[in-house]
Amino acid sequence: MSQAIPANTKLGYEHYVCYPDDGRRHEIIDGDHYMNPAPTTDHQRFSRRIQFQLYEQIEESGRGEVFNAPSDVQLTDHDIVQPDLIIVMHERRSIITPSRIIGVPNLIVEILSPTTKRHDCVLKKALYERVGVPEYWIVLTDDRAVEQFVLRDGKYVLEGNHSSSMTVATIENVSVDLTKVW
Repeated sequence: MSQAIPANTKLGYEHYVCYPDDGRRHEIIDGDHYMNPAPTTDHQRFSRRIQFQLYEQIEESGRGEVFNAPSDVQLTDHDIVQPDLIIVMHERRSIITPSRIIGVPNLIVEILSPTTKRHDCVLKKALYERVGVPEYWIVLTDDRAVEQFVLRDGKYVLEGNHSSSMTVATIENVSVDLTKVW
């Protein structure tokens, strides 16, 4: 028999693992539960195409690993998210566990869907900035562009709005040809 969780409880990983595998994305941000529907086919297509390019340059060269959703990333005790793409370079590999990533990845990519715009552009951007994710990309599917944010002095700075090609600012010798994504 399950028990109700008191309203003022800050949720953590022990609560997160109890959510059903129902095809939706369950996340906990600042101790609060958020749920989004499964991504669209365009969303998945763009994610796969970006992931493939990052995989070729990072993982195949042995420099790091590229993970895709649904992969759990526990940033703090009360912040567990499932970014679309997660890059963990070799020097941070200790944050990778068999069940999830526990810590701050090098790069996080979120691909906007109509239902995730506020979540990705406001809530998750503030979270990633707060915990110190060095680089954050927001893929604007309708605009066929990527907003690239880089952490400078604890705040995200818009490095660029790219539609044809881009270079990862915080990882050497990695770029994405966006004409192959759209």
